[in-house]
Amino acid sequence: MGGGYIVVASHVILKAIIIMKAPTLTDKFNELKASGGKAFIPYIMAGDPNLEATLRYIKLLEECGADIIELGVPFSDPLADGPTIQAAAERALRNGITLKKILTFLKTHCSHIRVPIVLMTYYNPIFKYGEEEFLRDAAMVGVRGMIIPDLTAEESDSFVSKARQYNIDTIFLIAPTSTKERVQMIVSLCRGFVYYVSITGITGSKLSLPEQFYRQLETIRSYTDLPIAVGFGVSTPEEARLIAGVADAVIVGSAIVKRLNTDPVGVTPYIRSLREAIRN
Repeated sequence: MGGGYIVVASHVILKAIIIMKAPTLTDKFNELKASGGKAFIPYIMAGDPNLEATLRYIKLLEECGADIIELGVPFSDPLADGPTIQAAAERALRNGITLKKILTFLKTHCSHIRVPIVLMTYYNPIFKYGEEEFLRDAAMVGVRGMIIPDLTAEESDSFVSKARQYNIDTIFLIAPTSTKERVQMIVSLCRGFVYYVSITGITGSKLSLPEQFYRQLETIRSYTDLPIAVGFGVSTPEEARLIAGVADAVIVGSAIVKRLNTDPVGVTPYIRSLREAIRN
């Protein structure tokens, strides 16, 4: 695959991903839209319990029909995450996993990864890495999107601007309680898809879909044509099917992370059951 770099005002802007074979988020959603499909986006924590296992899990998710993979970066104070994801982050941190090691891991294996990778990290590791350096390195290893729960829309101009230079989609979270004005501002910053948090709480909480959930979904659609992915609290095939009936993508995290660590035999049929429910 050909490609190269253009140097503009001392910034290296990626012209094409040379080694990544996965499609962009937009290409993936366009492909699904053409076939009437909805996206299955599983989440796993990078480095839990080690990076060798992470590679196996990525291949497993691909084989089970994942359309996009959300790859978590361990952080010591994950405010948006529940006990399952927090425990996964602690295990990874104990093994010395860092953001730089995750990018090195992706550099080694990205030519064999066939689905788009979206990194989910808190802002502090990026700040320590340096925005420009991080985005350059992430683009070079084929990262397609970024989710940063603690980067507010009001403070995101610098990161969003740089991310667009490197063709990395910025994905922000919208809550059921977000005002119309805030929804409009957030979707203007999003690329790839919009992340709609199904519940007011942390990851792994029990799913509940009050009327407010559906009203907010309509509000989001009134302000953007981007695909809407729904996450937080989805754990069963029935819940995944319900979400797929109204959204463009279903994100499942805590339930998969828990089974990877407690039910290695049953995790494959479980993931396949989620994919089948979303497909149907």
